[in-house]
Amino acid sequence: MSAPAVLDSRSPFDLDDDASYRAWRDWKLRHRAREASDLLVDVEDPRRLTAGEQQRLRERIARHGTALYRSRQAGEDPQLPLALGAQLGLVRLDANWLADEDGLSRIAVAAPERGTTAGPAGEPGAAGKPGDTVRGEFIPYTDRAIGWHTDGYYHPQARRILGMILHCVRPAAAGGETSVLDHTLAYIALRERSPELVRALMHPQAMTIPAREDEAGEARAAQAGPVFSVVDGHHLHMRYTARTRSIGWRDDARTREAAQAITQLLSGTPAEVPGLLRFTLAPGMGLVGDNVLHARSAFADDARAPRLLYRARYLDRVPVDAMEAACRTG
Repeated sequence: MSAPAVLDSRSPFDLDDDASYRAWRDWKLRHRAREASDLLVDVEDPRRLTAGEQQRLRERIARHGTALYRSRQAGEDPQLPLALGAQLGLVRLDANWLADEDGLSRIAVAAPERGTTAGPAGEPGAAGKPGDTVRGEFIPYTDRAIGWHTDGYYHPQARRILGMILHCVRPAAAGGETSVLDHTLAYIALRERSPELVRALMHPQAMTIPAREDEAGEARAAQAGPVFSVVDGHHLHMRYTARTRSIGWRDDARTREAAQAITQLLSGTPAEVPGLLRFTLAPGMGLVGDNVLHARSAFADDARAPRLLYRARYLDRVPVDAMEAACRTG
């Protein structure tokens, strides 16, 4: 069982410190993003950010958990997201087994093996380099919708995915819309309903992802952990998937109520859920920042130019503590 988080003094995530929570909550809600353009930063070249571009990206991440960048760099350059991340302090790349040698995941439709069913959002399996037929067993590598999740929800606490980049090389011919929600706004919505829901979701066995097996045996052990946890005393992390099969919630009434409350929240529309944004990435655009809640709609590909995104996942988060403090007092 994981040790409980040690919180900094005056933490908004301390359920016994209502004053600190309310001050932070009021700031978050007052400055939340109303539309995708609130996240947007135009950059000339993500591989070589100017000081001003870096500052604007960090400011969006400090306020909203993520930033949306737009550039005219529309070619297939896998070094682009890696260079962008390094400039913003993202260096500890967490490559899963479906990624390529450079640690990036190239998100495109792959043909599944005949008779298989697409699995969850990028869950790793056995060792060895997969081909397209193996990738095609996992939902990100299909044209199907991906439900709400944070990346790496099947990882242990020691390998929490704190930062991520999603860079668009080519969009789909139709569909493929991205939805995002700052996970701290989900925390606020649940805590406003009842702090006890948050307390249940912070339990170290709140959500268990069962073991995954393949023909060789156990490919990944069962992984239990909290939905909400606190990193370094004052950063909120969320571990979540909207999966309804092959997931185990702690068997108590409050946890079941909390799980249902998240489902209800994420089934809302942007008009109903503060901070929920939907948009379609164009070539040269991408998301960078915290591992926020995100989802993808189904899409139809153009066989001549199929959808391609680069995904990088990190054990780091973009360091924006000073920027966030300045935003809260400015």
